[in-house]
Amino acid sequence: MKRLLMRMLDETEFLSEFGVRALSRYHAEHPYEFRVNGDRLVVDYQPAESDTGHFGGNSNWRGPIWFPVNFLIIESLQKFHYYYGDDFKVECPTGSGTYMTIKEVSEELTRRLARIFLKSPDGRRPVYGADTRMQNDPHFRDYLLFYEYFHGDTGRGVGASHQTGWTALIAKLLQPRRPTG
Repeated sequence: MKRLLMRMLDETEFLSEFGVRALSRYHAEHPYEFRVNGDRLVVDYQPAESDTGHFGGNSNWRGPIWFPVNFLIIESLQKFHYYYGDDFKVECPTGSGTYMTIKEVSEELTRRLARIFLKSPDGRRPVYGADTRMQNDPHFRDYLLFYEYFHGDTGRGVGASHQTGWTALIAKLLQPRRPTG
């Protein structure tokens, strides 16, 4: 468990300022290559839109942040905390010297996901990236869209902007947790 979390919580790999990436950022500089039937196939890190027409060209599982995956990670960490308790700590982020319980890690991941939608100190929401109308226009700036997935490095919304099913999982993550025990 500690070795898995060490890799997942590494900001040079899976951990982004905005959640857990679908593929390690390591593969931006080190693509994974393999050959099948004489063809050379490459899997590389792509933090946002796909560069191929596969799956309609609108879907990318090679680096962005997907809410369903992050939600399942967070829920699993919460359940593992009930088993391991407060004595089980991991470094988060990896290399930071800060150690957290698994419950605290799940809370940190929730904060990172929420950061996608919250205004930064400069008043901009990462979800809207460089879109000045969505960032500034009073008719748009405070109405959040639930994108299909999010840029693995910037948190910008990518894909369909009406994914109220799985991206709306942020509402469940932000609900106060009832004490157990």
